Amino acid sequence: MFDKWLADRTRLFDASGIRKVFDLAAKLDRPVNLSIGQPDFDAPESAKNAAIEAISSFKNGYTPTQGAATLRSKIQAQVDALYPGSGREVFVSSGVSGGLLLTLMALVNPGDEVIIFDPYFVMYDALVRMLGATPVYISTYPDFQIDVNKVAEAISPKTKLILFNSPANPTGAVAPRETVRELAALADEKGVALVSDEIYKFFCYDGEFHSPAEFSPNVIVLDGYSKCYGMPGWRLGFVHGPAQLMQEMLKFQQYTFVCAPSVLQLGAVAALDTDMTPYLDAYRRKRDLVYNGLKDYYEIPKSCGAFYTFPKAIGASATDFVTKAIQEHQLLIIPGNVFSSRDTNFRISFAAADSVIEEGVEILQKMARE
Repeated sequence: MFDKWLADRTRLFDASGIRKVFDLAAKLDRPVNLSIGQPDFDAPESAKNAAIEAISSFKNGYTPTQGAATLRSKIQAQVDALYPGSGREVFVSSGVSGGLLLTLMALVNPGDEVIIFDPYFVMYDALVRMLGATPVYISTYPDFQIDVNKVAEAISPKTKLILFNSPANPTGAVAPRETVRELAALADEKGVALVSDEIYKFFCYDGEFHSPAEFSPNVIVLDGYSKCYGMPGWRLGFVHGPAQLMQEMLKFQQYTFVCAPSVLQLGAVAALDTDMTPYLDAYRRKRDLVYNGLKDYYEIPKSCGAFYTFPKAIGASATDFVTKAIQEHQLLIIPGNVFSSRDTNFRISFAAADSVIEEGVEILQKMARE
């Protein structure tokens, strides 16, 4: 009976392959978990205390749809300092995922085309199809770097938007300045929206992070606090871009999320004053543990950002390889076809304790030798 009630969009995609791995992990006695996409450090004590104080001080109501004034003004000042004179406007969203949904709802019509770089974050493909648009995939294999000429060739009269993510999930690739500049210029030349997902920008290990917003006032930027401040469950993000577009997106926020969690917004104000650099140094070391441990066994580009690496699997398919890793070694990693049209690679998250990383690397070395 329920089948005839369901909307057609429920049949467009299956549950996330990542969730399936997590469900499987719950059945293992002692999993070696290199699958999870969240930091292994906690939110700053100052942020937690500020959120508790907000709860105790009866600040549990709604905030304005665009965000609590104390947090929004602080983010706006940071954006103004980074992009002086750009006229960019900020609002607080319910996570970067919420900001992405609002962006697509405001920009994409059924039948539009959206350019996505393969491999990609799982939500990109799902949300585009959920809104009746068509994903157009541009491969970045084998080095996971973007060829702007391929982007130009893929743009058609139906192209509405380019989804860009650097540092990237699942590959850990960071786009160099010249690529970012060329992509922003191409989007402006073709009259196509460019959306930049910058949730991992804190995790840049070998050079400077560059946003396309440096080169164009038209870029829509998605950012947040989940990764750099260890608070993914707080569901706090922010969006900045052209003021007119931000106002249109706020209409959709008002009728969906209403506002981001109020007391957690007040807690995040305190987080913004916390120096998280020691965690960046720690994650650079974790990256090196994985890369140095596997480079002689796997085809593995060195991650320059985020906390992922995307080596090529050994054998017929990444799915088979990952299944063996989980069933025979209790090693939790994610098959690449979760993020890609190809089933050749697998994702490792090094957002884990060093001891867990070392154990996982040892298992992968053993699997390669076998």
